[in-house]
Amino acid sequence: MDQESPPKRSTMHKGGILMKPISWLRMLSDELHWSFVLSVTIVYGINQGLSFGLSRIGTQYYMKDEQKLQPSEAQFYTSFIAIPWIIKPLWGLLTDIVPIFGYRRRPYFILAGLVGMVSMLSVSLQSSLQLVFALLLLVTGSAAAAVGDVTIDACVTENSIAHPSLAGDMQSLCGFSASVGQLLGFIISGFLVHHIGPKGVFGVMGIPYCLVIVVGLMLKENLTRNLDYRHVNQKFLDAVKAMWMALKRPDVWRPCLYMYLSLAVSFHVQEGLFYWCTDSKSGPAFSQEMVGSISSVGAIGSLCGVLLYQNVFRNYPFRQVLFWTQLLFGASGLLDLMFVWRINLIFNIPDFVVAVSDAAISHMIARLKWMPLLVLSSKLCPSGIEGTFFALIMAIDHIGFLTASWTGGFMLHALNVTRTEFDNLWLAIVIRSLARILPVGLLFLVPDIDSTSSILPAEMLQSKKSDHRLEMASLVKGYDQDLTDE
Repeated sequence: MDQESPPKRSTMHKGGILMKPISWLRMLSDELHWSFVLSVTIVYGINQGLSFGLSRIGTQYYMKDEQKLQPSEAQFYTSFIAIPWIIKPLWGLLTDIVPIFGYRRRPYFILAGLVGMVSMLSVSLQSSLQLVFALLLLVTGSAAAAVGDVTIDACVTENSIAHPSLAGDMQSLCGFSASVGQLLGFIISGFLVHHIGPKGVFGVMGIPYCLVIVVGLMLKENLTRNLDYRHVNQKFLDAVKAMWMALKRPDVWRPCLYMYLSLAVSFHVQEGLFYWCTDSKSGPAFSQEMVGSISSVGAIGSLCGVLLYQNVFRNYPFRQVLFWTQLLFGASGLLDLMFVWRINLIFNIPDFVVAVSDAAISHMIARLKWMPLLVLSSKLCPSGIEGTFFALIMAIDHIGFLTASWTGGFMLHALNVTRTEFDNLWLAIVIRSLARILPVGLLFLVPDIDSTSSILPAEMLQSKKSDHRLEMASLVKGYDQDLTDE
């Protein structure tokens, strides 16, 4: 295989720019099997990226127009959809140590696809669905997406071990598929909401889950025979014990505490802003298409933040990058204040121009702030439980986002920001922006090192090569759907 790789890669330079991606995909298909490449594209690009763009806009309009919720209620209830991603380590352990009919991956894809498809179609086809049942179905669909994510993660990890020279290519395929899918989802979401309504969007989301079922049917996987299920419980306990032993170390729990607190105090008020932006009296009355376009520009800004970190700030110490990005994150929140106060109209600047600029800048800074935390997370993973422990850290971060969402919802309620009253929305924005600066005082919890240094002792680490692969995987996969909040 090593002797054949250079000629296959060299063909990428003969066909011009347009042929390079095709040649690259053909090379990956030859080396890794076409079913794996197609599976990555479907799960990351369509079921995660595209579906996230559709779900984000569709859920906002569903809670606003179908369930008739207040902004604080919509923000509180919508945050429950992220709970299945908090227990992502559990899904990872199940796919690793509990095979079904001798297969560790294929049955989980099929199960996730069936559950997700039924959930989305149920929300779409019910004419008057009560909030509690609608929320339960949306959470179930989110759990199906999380299981599919964990399972494809495991497939990528296995192929990275079997084909170490292609590990970077695989992560590039994952990141590219997810980014393009998410961008496309945001672009078409507003159009679909306008023409078929938010419930129709959920019906469309059943199609990606159908494709996940196809992944489970076509993916190439060896059958494991003579399984001893009696040892499953012990393996599960051993994994939990190993994670707990690592988490008790001060050089691990202190950065984890900072990550949680820095996210928890960044109160979310996005539902209040969404209701105001779509209001015809106080706000600019953006259409569904405009809302989707603004979100797509935000996704581009987030991608720019990733590229900016990798090419400019990657070798700076964590504390230094987090200090300045946290200050900029707080300042970027004030852009919403200028928008709500309608200062742009004094200078004859259209609302859509301000909204697009705000989305691009705020998402870029938010991603630039998030990237060093992802790299730091990769540095905290002990050898042998890297994937599961990294998922555990991401679960802690999801709890931070959940805390920020609930606290922000309570703040909107306390300030009487409703479907028709937005007089105190500016105050919520000011409180949120000031709170974003508070984590600067907690930077002592973060090790004063850069991305090239190690945190854990040598006996808990893998080789530098493996650690670098884990770090790059974290960087590319940092888009993680529920983390592109504002």
